[in-house]
Amino acid sequence: MDQIDDHTRTELEAAAFRTLVAHLRARTDVQNIDLMNLAGFCRNCLSKWYRAAAGDKGLELSYEEAREIVYGMPYEEWKARHQTEATPEQKAKLEKSHPGH
Repeated sequence: MDQIDDHTRTELEAAAFRTLVAHLRARTDVQNIDLMNLAGFCRNCLSKWYRAAAGDKGLELSYEEAREIVYGMPYEEWKARHQTEATPEQKAKLEKSHPGH
């Protein structure tokens, strides 16, 4: 790992990010609440991190713009197409693992 220079490391990280985003776009059957319950983050978290990174570079990017980058379409459109109502069990698990989220 020491032999990887910073530029190459950044390129590898960017490629991994693009692959993750493509995977999440393809796996519309996986709900955000399931991601939160299992991994502690979801597509919305990824959008917030992307927006924060843009801000760190002095770039203005709204949360909705960042969401569109992650979801591949406006969030409201993705939600209408793919989001299902969370079950009481999913909601209870989320409240236990991420109170107030």
